[in-house]
Parts: sequence; structure tokens; C-alpha cells
Amino acid sequence: MSRQLQQYERWRADPQGFWLEAAQAIRWSRSPTVGCELRDTPNGRWFGDGELNACDNAVDRHVAAGRGAHTALIHVSAMTQSERHISYAELQDEVARLAGALRRLGVAAGDRVIIYMPMVPEAVFAMLACARLGAIHSVVFGGFAARELAVRIDDARPTVILSASCGLEPGRVVDYHGLLCKAMELAEHEPSHCVILQRPQGPATLRPEIDLEWQQALRDAPWVEPVPMPAHAPLYVLYTSGTTGKPKGVVRDTGGYLVALAWSMHNVYAANSGETFWAASDIGWVVGHSYIVYGPLLHGCASILYEGKPVGTPDAGAYWRIVERYGVTALFTAPTAMRAIKREDPDGAFMRAAKLDSLRALFLAGERADPDTVRWAGDKLDRPVIDHWWQTETGWPMVANALGLGLLPIKPGSPTRPLPGYQIEVLDAEGQVLPPNTQGELAIKLPLPPGCLPTLWNDAEGFHAAYLRAHPGYYTTGDGGHIDEDGYVHVMGRIDDVINVAGHRLSTGELEQALAGHAAVAECAVIGVADALKGTIPVGLVVLKAGVGISSGSIAADALVADLVQRVREEVGPVASFQRCHIVTRLPKTRSGKVLRATMRAIADGRAFEIPATIEDPAVIDDIRAVLAPAT
Repeated sequence: MSRQLQQYERWRADPQGFWLEAAQAIRWSRSPTVGCELRDTPNGRWFGDGELNACDNAVDRHVAAGRGAHTALIHVSAMTQSERHISYAELQDEVARLAGALRRLGVAAGDRVIIYMPMVPEAVFAMLACARLGAIHSVVFGGFAARELAVRIDDARPTVILSASCGLEPGRVVDYHGLLCKAMELAEHEPSHCVILQRPQGPATLRPEIDLEWQQALRDAPWVEPVPMPAHAPLYVLYTSGTTGKPKGVVRDTGGYLVALAWSMHNVYAANSGETFWAASDIGWVVGHSYIVYGPLLHGCASILYEGKPVGTPDAGAYWRIVERYGVTALFTAPTAMRAIKREDPDGAFMRAAKLDSLRALFLAGERADPDTVRWAGDKLDRPVIDHWWQTETGWPMVANALGLGLLPIKPGSPTRPLPGYQIEVLDAEGQVLPPNTQGELAIKLPLPPGCLPTLWNDAEGFHAAYLRAHPGYYTTGDGGHIDEDGYVHVMGRIDDVINVAGHRLSTGELEQALAGHAAVAECAVIGVADALKGTIPVGLVVLKAGVGISSGSIAADALVADLVQRVREEVGPVASFQRCHIVTRLPKTRSGKVLRATMRAIADGRAFEIPATIEDPAVIDDIRAVLAPAT
């Protein structure tokens, strides 16, 4: 039996003992004696009698152990052509003084602080300073517009907001302070102060009645020691999209989260203290919280904070040069990033040009990793490419091929098997467990393991309705798929990406998998659109690889579309009724790389829709409207 399966069986045999043993990897001011308590919620509460501080674990204990000179953060900015190395001792000083400044502004344990900042070291200082005080931080992704920020201000009701004068995107400067001012005009709640980091690329005119310049706020600020907090105290609130239009404030507890991250850094990512770990994401997303900030620092790694893109800053070799320059041992990014790199550099020339000896594995998560991209990356890198599945709500992976426990055979298209803590079942609409290789809804048997959300911020009823009500005794993931005869989980997309074509349930992920395997396709999306005869029919949109050189509407394009339609017919079957496929220059995405399938469905069906605040480029909507207009 493999070590990964042995660990899983150890957890199944003694869940409480398993996680209490794992809890010894972090520093407690009062060690827990109980694991999961079910008295408050069917979801459970972890390490209820434990006490600790997240910042102490991420920073102070490394300095106390004599590792203060080791690198904690490496800030790499492709936008300013600069880099900055910050040791653990320097990080401790920055964070302790910022915590002192926040305390002087009235922030105390349990208060909320909104952080609306670009990818700069001060954003990490801000998160850790809040944790040091026991305050609850809520990082709002810098791509959110004023209205979305206002909604989060009113829901979190922060004592202080930490922000910056601007953010930097390729070819433009984003006026963060202007967006913040507009959001505060829209919001009902007003914080006592806003602390603004002035960036020379776009200085802000501060409002004297509420704004403080960052360095002014820090001037003569007292050094603050970490405040011990109950293990179940909220560390942060991170908002994710809700089906009602109201964002869901995912609450993360402190003790369970740190235990889960410590276990995953060692067992899933095989990271070692002193190594360089890079999650190429944004601190505004859960990946940034877990694997840019808390996970790597908890583990004593050097964590890279990257202000740039996988392509275009300046080219498709940016990632590989960073891996080489800083000796990255584990790179974690989204499949979208790999598809973008593949599109610009299909032969992998930039990979071959870089010395990647330090890199042990590439990890992919955030969306479904199509098998073609997994195979391409694995072939070009000659390294394991590990797809793993998790959500904002879980905070760490649910299903993964655990590198630190010895890899199981890789099946492209599957993130492999569940990790300890997650008993995953495939359920039908009535909540019955389905047999292997039968598609249904992926759900997790309660209680959830440490690190997962205990509730939603100020919305216990919303938490129950969104995640627990549909299938009593289970957490509903909202994702569909199946589990094969080897116990491998196959995640085919959100339940609303399962379409019903003339009574046949089809996963758009399966159709996308067939399209993505074509040699000319860089990335694709399939949506279900309304059809008077069959209820729903699938429509494909494909982006071609660089150099293919086919323009939409040409004879060659028609031939390629016919080839793609035939490919789906052969791989999925005529039951898919796949007849419409369009070549587009790009797909509409959020800034985190999620394809806006719901928006495209609304366009195709002629329904009203709002352009999401997190869209990468609103202009792409016009392009999509042009090709989907015949379906309206």
C-alpha cells in the first residue's frame, strides 16, 4: 500500500488522533487536548481548547529558532523591473510596528480590517499585522470595482482600511485610491481611518479627514507582541461569489487552518524549510492566503510575491526565468496560466532556455486542468505535473497526488485521490451514493477537516443553505464528476456546467477535454445554450495556438471547425449534439483566470447580465456577443 493510502487509512481509523498529532507541527500558547467538537454545528469545531497566534507561527518562531536571517519574502515586480528580499527578522520588525500603528488607530482583537492592495510586500505585512493583533483581515482583490468593494465594506464593517495609491497592470496604472474613495461614497459604513501606501507610479491626493500616509502611520509606532487567540477565533474573512449576487464571506478559523497548512506543505507539496516556494497567484484569492502567505511562512520557506503575468511581462518565459533565478522547488499556478504559456510557446523554447534543476513539480489548481495541458506541461518540463482540487471554502486541497508521500500514478484529467480528512462521495439528486464511474454531485461527508470554513460571516443560515441543506450529513461542493474504480476523483466542473441535451446529462468538461486535445487549440470553453427542440445544446468557443494562422470565417476556419465537431462526435458521441463551434481570439475571464461561462450563457440565450467586476478585459464581451448573437 502506498504511503498516501496508508495516511488516509490512518485518518479513517482515528480522525481525532490523526489531527491532534498533526497539530504538534505548529506552536501553541496552550496546546489542544480535543480534536473536533460537534456540539455547535454539524460541520464541527476544531481544537476548541487550544490557543495560539498565526503571526507568531509564521514569523516569530523562526526568528526565535535562529533563522531570522533566512529569506521570508521575495518580491518580484515585472511592472517596475525591481526585486526586494525580506528576511524573517525584517518581516518581524515590519509586522510588529504595523501592528502597533493599527493598535494606535483603535484596532483590537476581533475587529475587521479590509486590505485593498496590489501585490506588494506591504500587503503581506498588513495581513500578518492583523493576525498579530487577533484582528480579522479581509483582503479584497485589487481587480474589484468600487461597487463590489463597497458591498464588502458594509458586510465586514472594518475599523480601518489599508490600501495603496495605485496598482500596476501591463500598459496602465490602476487608481486604487480613487476606487476606494468611490466605494466609501457608496457604502453606508465608514471606517475610522484609511492608511494609504503611496506608490511613485501613481501618487494619490489624500483626504486629510480620514487618510493617513503609510509611513506617517508607522512613525514612532510601538512594537507589538503576538496576541494569543482561541483556536476557533476567525483569522480572516474572504469573500467569494454567491448565487444570489451577495458575496459570501468565508470565515477561516486560526488553529485548524494552520494545522491543515502545515500538514499540506510537508505532505502535498514536499516543501522544506529554507527552500523557495512560489504560488503564482494573488493575495486576493484563497491560493494567495494559503500558499503565498501563511503556508510557506509557517513552513519556514522563502515565498515569492510576483507582480506580473505569465505572458506579456515581457514574454512567455517569465515564469521559467523566475524559477531559475530564485531556485524555486515547487511552482503552483492555474491551468489558465499554463494554457497561456502553451499558446505563446507551444514548443517550450523558453523552458529549454532556462535552468530548471531546482524545480521538483508543477502544481495546478483553481479550475479544471484539461488532460492536454497536463500532458504538454509534463512533456516539456519533464517533471510531475500535479493537478489538485480545492475551493475557497476548504482553504487547502481536498484531492491531490501528495508529492511528499510518494506519487501515485498520474491520470491526466484527475487530481488523483482524496486527502486525509475528506471522505468524498458521488451523490444523485436524492442524495444516494452512486457506484464507481457514475457521474453525479461531489459531496464531502461531515464533519469537514481542519482548515475548512466553519461558517459564513454573519450568515449562519446562508452557510447552512448553501452547503449543508441539499444533502444532510454532507458538505455540498457544487462540483460534478465521478470516482473511478481506483478511487481517483474526476472533477468535470460546476453542477451548472452539467447540461441536459435531449434528456442526456453531459459535462461541458468532457466536451472541452475533446476540443483541447486538438493540435490547433490553445484553450476552449463549452457552454450550454437554450434550444427549443433539445432543451439545451452545447456551443464551443476555441482559442487557437500562436502561429496557427486561421482567421474566423475563412475556408480554412470552416474546415477546422468541422474537424473539431467531428472530434467531439468521435470522443463523446453523437448524443452530445455538438454542432456549433466558434473560433475566438480570447475568452472572457476574471483576473484570476476563471472563464466567465455564466456570462457567455446569458449572452447566447439573450438574457440580461451584468459584466462581473473582476473581468480581465470588458472589451472581450463585445467579441463574444458577436459570435454568439445567432443563438439569441
